Amino acid sequence: MTLDSFTEAVNMTASELEKWLGTDRSRDVGQKNGGRESTGHASGRRIVKLLRTRKDDLSDSDLAHMRKVTGYVRRHVAQRPEGNVSDTPWRYSLMNWGHDPAK
Repeated sequence: MTLDSFTEAVNMTASELEKWLGTDRSRDVGQKNGGRESTGHASGRRIVKLLRTRKDDLSDSDLAHMRKVTGYVRRHVAQRPEGNVSDTPWRYSLMNWGHDPAK
């Protein structure tokens, strides 16, 4: 995985993503593994930190998460539903992972 793949997958800025993660819609979508926060929402919080981290300061764990994000976005973009997706759980889930398909 290159950093280019991550920056292609994540098309939201840290500020845009942070603002989105503060909404009820962002908290209402995604798989919740026994807790109150979905996997994607937790990932989004980490993505905000990654976007604000200098490339030279990224750890192996950070790079692994970036690969996970890139894979998730690619898989879910390929599953785009028919019709207008602007107000759908599919879009909101992707946005939790830093990708807004409406951009």
